Amino acid sequence: MNKIESAVYGLVRKNPAVKQFVRNCYQSVFDLLPKGKEYFRALPDIKEGFFFGFHDVTPWSGDETKLLACHNEFDLRMPNRDEGLHVGYFDFNEGKMGEYHKLDRSYAWNYHKGCRLQWVDNNSLIFNTSQDGRVCSKIIDLSTGSRSAVPYCIDAVYCDGDAKLATSFSYERLERCMPGYGYPYEDNGMTDIDAPKDTGLFLIDLCTMERTLAVSLKDLAECSAQSVNDGFIHFVTHSEFSKNGRYISFLYRRVPRNGNYMKRWTRIMVLDRMTNELITLPSQESGSHYVWNNADQLLASCIIDGKSCHVLFDMDNIDNYKIIASDVLNSDGHQSFVSDTLFVTDTYPDRRRMSCLYSADITSGNTELIAKIYSPKRFQTKDFKCHIACDLHPRISPSGRFVSFDSPSTGKRGIYVMKI
Repeated sequence: MNKIESAVYGLVRKNPAVKQFVRNCYQSVFDLLPKGKEYFRALPDIKEGFFFGFHDVTPWSGDETKLLACHNEFDLRMPNRDEGLHVGYFDFNEGKMGEYHKLDRSYAWNYHKGCRLQWVDNNSLIFNTSQDGRVCSKIIDLSTGSRSAVPYCIDAVYCDGDAKLATSFSYERLERCMPGYGYPYEDNGMTDIDAPKDTGLFLIDLCTMERTLAVSLKDLAECSAQSVNDGFIHFVTHSEFSKNGRYISFLYRRVPRNGNYMKRWTRIMVLDRMTNELITLPSQESGSHYVWNNADQLLASCIIDGKSCHVLFDMDNIDNYKIIASDVLNSDGHQSFVSDTLFVTDTYPDRRRMSCLYSADITSGNTELIAKIYSPKRFQTKDFKCHIACDLHPRISPSGRFVSFDSPSTGKRGIYVMKI
């Protein structure tokens, strides 16, 4: 963003509805100009009609022979209850997507986080869906063909040997507070209570199917010095395990119950599973997207001292954080680590509807443009409840050789794979 755009963003960032209105008006002026020129470091492989979703998990299998993907049968509108999409995987070989293998259908999904399709281990995958009007998740073992139902939706998965864990929260509550990110089903989210003690961040044992409440919304409200009767509805979202499984991070948010509930307040929280300590990162009541590396460091998009930036927090000393390449990475983005010191991140479409992919080095602060991609106007989110936008959401392969991202550049939503 330039200085004027950054200043305006600082004024509207806490009100998503106003932010979208200002952005849409601003970009419409530049629609009168010719389309910008695209750039790719390497020629991407493209499959139209598919997408994956969020940036916090890799779609690749551990041996990089399979690439998970969702196939949607309609576009440019939000899914209704019981409208499904196909889940499956592409054969993958040296940067090329081959045959697509349909495995099942998901009935609990959205365009931004997909259906949380991800690998449980090298042979099995999991995704959210619904059965008989109730949300749940399903595990498919590719080696045996067996399928097992989990009676809860999942968000993030961690596996280590025989231990298979998943985080969970109320997607009904999420849909109430962030329309377009949850699911249109009831799941005892207790949305009539501002900060209930019986819901919040859950932990699921995928072997026993036992679910335990790790952090309640009531506890979060109280530890943040917020009254549980303060007129706000509290919720959690965007959870992730650290690479070694010790930490679980999540966004703790609240929105006004009455009046303009689209104004959001955010804190990045971390639960230390070893000590059971609940840690608040010093992100100045901001935070949107983040990822972990292998060094127990969390890289997040935040607003620090009024400026949008990418911030590296180290769990050994969370107050000694580091802002990365602030001259270039000065807007919100979705990060993915290539190595412990190198990551890629994207930008939202600018005034010319061009989105960028950058690689950035944590140690040196150097950045490099690796792609610049056009996003057609019809894929612009129409309002606060119609989240049809196609963010790039870059995801890195296990070897660090490839990046996968979603884009509507051709006029259709599609999955791209590019060698980096």
